[in-house]
Amino acid sequence: MKREGKQQEMKECPMEETEDLTLEEAFVQIEDVIASLETEEITLEQSFQEYNRGMQLLRYCNETIDRVEKKVLQINEDGGLDEF
Repeated sequence: MKREGKQQEMKECPMEETEDLTLEEAFVQIEDVIASLETEEITLEQSFQEYNRGMQLLRYCNETIDRVEKKVLQINEDGGLDEF
């Protein structure tokens, strides 16, 4: 029964927290997560929470990069610009 309680405590960070970040800020936070995971003082539960936070940040970065890539303009044969 204790396991269920602990699993409920370990929630992913709300997506709203990442929506206000710039891509650069998200990268800095990912570096912080990595540094935290590399410390010997971190508990197993904390490492799971940090891992989940890192994965959320990575998803945010990937989605942001995908949106930017879709907006990139490509020069067509006539010298005009086309979105792809």
